[in-house]
Parts: sequence; structure tokens; C-alpha cells
Amino acid sequence: MRTISRFILNSLLYVPAFFLFACNPRQQQAAKTNKPASLIRLPDPQPVSAAEKERIRTGCQLWYDSILGARGFNGQVLVARYGSIVFEKYAGTLHIPGTDSITDSTSLHIASVSKTFTAMAVLKLVEEGHCRLDDEFSKYFPRFNYPGVTIRSLLNHRSGLPNYTHFLDNMGWDKNRPISNEELLDFLVGQKDSLADIAPPNTRFAYCNTNYALLALLIEQVSGLRYPEYLQRNFFEPLGMKHTFVYQPADSNRVAPSYNWKGKLEPLNYMDRVYGDKNIYTTVRDLLTWDRALSSNLLFGAETIREAYTPYSNERPGIKNYGLGWRMLNYPDGKRIIYHNGWWHGSNASFIRLVNDSATIIVIGNKFTRAVYNARVLAELFGNYFGTGEEEESEQNNQATAPGSDSLMKKPPSSAVPVTTKKRRG
Repeated sequence: MRTISRFILNSLLYVPAFFLFACNPRQQQAAKTNKPASLIRLPDPQPVSAAEKERIRTGCQLWYDSILGARGFNGQVLVARYGSIVFEKYAGTLHIPGTDSITDSTSLHIASVSKTFTAMAVLKLVEEGHCRLDDEFSKYFPRFNYPGVTIRSLLNHRSGLPNYTHFLDNMGWDKNRPISNEELLDFLVGQKDSLADIAPPNTRFAYCNTNYALLALLIEQVSGLRYPEYLQRNFFEPLGMKHTFVYQPADSNRVAPSYNWKGKLEPLNYMDRVYGDKNIYTTVRDLLTWDRALSSNLLFGAETIREAYTPYSNERPGIKNYGLGWRMLNYPDGKRIIYHNGWWHGSNASFIRLVNDSATIIVIGNKFTRAVYNARVLAELFGNYFGTGEEEESEQNNQATAPGSDSLMKKPPSSAVPVTTKKRRG
């Protein structure tokens, strides 16, 4: 009798919770994404012959000495083949001036390279059936009053939305009050009639940080996890990316500072609470792990990867294009460079993947130099790539650097010999 009574009591306790949960499909959906992910064992890197290593190292060292080292580079460089590191360089100090040398465990801000994680998180949720690429954003945020803006158009920068890094200043946002992703959404909704540069969705490509700030909110809404936690549970922890995290205000005293080309500190500002478009800190070694995960079939299905690398910016003929969270160079012979650059404050980064030649080139710096984007010329060490010159991100209002502050290498090397540099006015 006592057993029966205990059973009835327990049943009564659990029934309300059951019905509450059962009546909320979004909670059910979120619960499916909240399960801790298992550790992912990536395939072992393939060996690279001693002769090949020496050839690549020689070319990388010559490039580094003439392009980055000559400009007082502050940061990390890594080049890999078949997942194996063949060149690695750490230079400068975390603080300028300082004695705290940058090492392989120093987490640096990768700015817009963060978009690759945001995009793949969204595609992971699509792959698992939690949302669809052609769902309108308003399906998940009914107050969003921009009809026709889909998840796909946010991912491929065809939403037509204005860039918050430009309009907040013009719209009089109080620079003493940090803005969050949620507040940015509310601002877009409330100020729609006053905002300029709004285009009909899917009419043109326009690189826009707003898109990825909204996608971070989508990840939170669909998964039931905050954006930093979702990435931590589903990407960083399973892959063993121990030095990778999403910046949050509580991290202000421990994140790597950044500096302009003169070595002057670039302080954080009111836009630094927004994530999804930026705000991931990592290392070149952790990014190599991310690259290896993308190259395997253990984290994403083949169809998901195909979607990510499908070009959508087709208005202008040429090799340059944008997929779902990825820039790309599509060559007539079928070769592709899948990459993304980043620039925020004094931090800039370049993450380059030569999918046909199984090579990876990664540069992260916390003292701004345009030469970081010139890392694509190293693709010539692995194959016949052309048109690999510099391409900068447009993430901030004030993007000008002092005249003559950086030199750029315009033509890639055909061998291990670096090409001559040409100065360009900033």
C-alpha cells in the first residue's frame, strides 16, 4: 500500500511538468540540441615527406620575413598540409609594450572569421531538422518587420538589411551604452522607417554584420542555448579546442587587447557585446582543428558542406563569390579557395582552406597590418592559383590607416621565392 501511495504521489508530481513540456514544441526541440556532444576523434593527419616540408617551410619563411616580419608582426602563423603542421610562427607580445610573449596557447580575436562558426552552427541546426534555410526570420521572431528575409539570405548576405556597424552612429545610439544582440534586433524593428540603405531581399550581395548578429539570436532561439554555450557544447568541447571561446562582458579583463599599426591600444567600444559576426577568440592550432573537422564527415554531412560552399553572389562575373558563411575563389580549372578574413579594432585574421590541395593557411594578429590578408599568396606553394591578392573586410566605420603604413605583395610567388613588394597609399 505504501508503495502504491508513493507511486501515485510521484506520478502527480511529474504529470504537470510533463504536460508543460509536451505543450511547448520549441522546448522539446531545444531539448534535443541541449544534449552534451561526445568527443569527436578526427582522423590522424597524413604524413608529409621531408622534402615537401622543407620546400613549404622555405617558401613560408621567406614570405614571413619579407611581408609580416618586416612590418613588426604581432601574432600567430600556421601552414598545414594534409592536416600536418609544416610551418608555425609566433611573434610579438600580448601587450605592447610588454614581455608576455604570444604563444600557441594565446587566444586572439579572429573578428569576422567568427562568421564561419555561426554559419556552420545554423547549418548544423538545419541538418538536424530544427529549422530550414528558407524559413523567414520572422517565423522565429514575429516582431521582426522585414518580410522576405530568410535564414539563407542572412547567411549569404543577401538580406538587404543595413550594417549596424555603420548606422548606429548615424542614428544617434548612445556610445556610452553597450548594445546587445537583442537590443540590436529591437532597434531594427523600432527604427525601420528611419533607416537608410534597406534593399529588397535577394536582389544583391552586400556584406553586412547585422546578418550574423541576427543569426546568433536564431541559434539561441532554436537551440535553447545561449550562442556562446551552443558553440562550446557542439564545437569547441567535442573538438578539443581548449583555447577557443566567445567573448562576453565578463571576459573584458582577460581577452587579448588589440593595437593599431603604430602599436597604440584600440579600446573596446559599445559594439563589442554583439556576437555572431565577431567575438570569437582562438589560436591558429585550434583553427586548424576546425579546418580538419570541416574536412571530415564526422561533424557535418556532405550535403551541409555542399550548401555552405554554394556560391550566391553571382551578379559580377569572376572568381570571387560568397557562400553560406564563406568567401571563395572559384577557378576555371575547378580549384577552389574557401576562406574568410576578419578585421575588428586592431585585430585581423585570415583563414584559408585549399580544399583541392588539402592545405591550410592561418594568420591571426592583434596589431593591425593589411599584410595579414596577403597570406593567400602562399597558395602558390601548393598549386597554380592566381588572383590571390589582398582583400580586406569592411567591418568598421573608420577603416583608414595612415598613408604608407603597410606594403602589399601584389603578385604571388611561383616558387619558394617571395615576390617584390609594392607600396600602396592607405
